[in-house]
Amino acid sequence: MKTVPIVEMLKKAEEGGYGVGSFSARNTYLIDAVLQAAQNTCSPVIVQISANEFNWFSVTAKEFADRFYAVADRYDVEAVLHLDHTKEISIIKDAIAAGFQSVMIDASQKEFEENIRITREVVEYAHEKGVAVEAELGKIGATDKIETDNDESLYTDPDEAEEFVARTGVDTLAVSIGTAHGVYPVKNPRIDFDRLQAIRKKVSLPLVLHGGSGLPAETVKKAITIPGGGVSKINIATDLEQAFLGSLGCERKTNAEIWKLDPDALAKAADAVRLVVEDKITNFVCSAQRGLKK
Repeated sequence: MKTVPIVEMLKKAEEGGYGVGSFSARNTYLIDAVLQAAQNTCSPVIVQISANEFNWFSVTAKEFADRFYAVADRYDVEAVLHLDHTKEISIIKDAIAAGFQSVMIDASQKEFEENIRITREVVEYAHEKGVAVEAELGKIGATDKIETDNDESLYTDPDEAEEFVARTGVDTLAVSIGTAHGVYPVKNPRIDFDRLQAIRKKVSLPLVLHGGSGLPAETVKKAITIPGGGVSKINIATDLEQAFLGSLGCERKTNAEIWKLDPDALAKAADAVRLVVEDKITNFVCSAQRGLKK
C-alpha cells in the first residue's frame, strides 16, 4: 500500500475528472474486499467507518485501524483510512491515536457559528497530528425523509460555504445538494447541480458527496464531471451492506459475530461486496487512475 494524503488524492481526482470512492467496510472482515477491488481496478481508494458504525458493529477505532494496516500492504494501491460522520471530539481523538489519516467532524446540526467553532477546534487538533479534516455544511438527511425534507433551507449555501472554509481551515467539505443516507425510494432524489456549481465557484478545496448508495450512475458521473469541477469524494455504505447481508442471508451482526460465520459463506459474501465496489469505481470514472503503488 502507498499512503498518500487524502487532499493530494482528491485534488488529483479533481484534476483528472474522476471521483474517489470512500467505502464503509463497517466491519474488519470487509476491509480486504474493498482493497482488493481497488487493486483489481488500479484505483485509489478510501476505506472508512463512522462513529455510529463503531457502536452498531461493536468494533473500536483501534481494532479497525489495526486490521486496515495489517492487510493493506498486501495490496499495491493508494489508500486512505478515514473516519466518517462523528459528532464527539473524544472519538475523533481516539481515531487519530489509532492511526486514522482523515477524520470527519459533523456539527452540521448546530447553528452556523457553533459549527464553525467546533470544526475549528477539531482542525487545530488534527492538523497538529498531520491528519486531514472533513466537515459538513447543510443537512444531509435520511432517505426515509427524502420526500418531506426536500427543503432548500437544508441545502448548503454557497456564500456560507465560502465563509465556513475560510474560518475553519477544513481540508474537505461535505455538501448537501439533495442526496440522503440510506436506501432511496422508487423516486430518486433531485440533485441540485446548479447549487453544486455555485459552491465550486466559491470553494476550491475537495467537495464530498454523501449518500452515494443507490444513485443512478449517470447522476454520480455528472456530479463528478460537471463543468467547473464537481465532487471528488463519494461515500458509499448501504450498497455494500446490502450485498454482504444479502449474500449471507442474515440480519446485521457485530464484528465479532461476523468472524464466527462459516468461512466459505463469508468469502462468497465478501466477493459480492468486491463486485459492488468495482462497479462503483467504474461509475466514478476512477478505474486505472494511477492508484497503483510506485
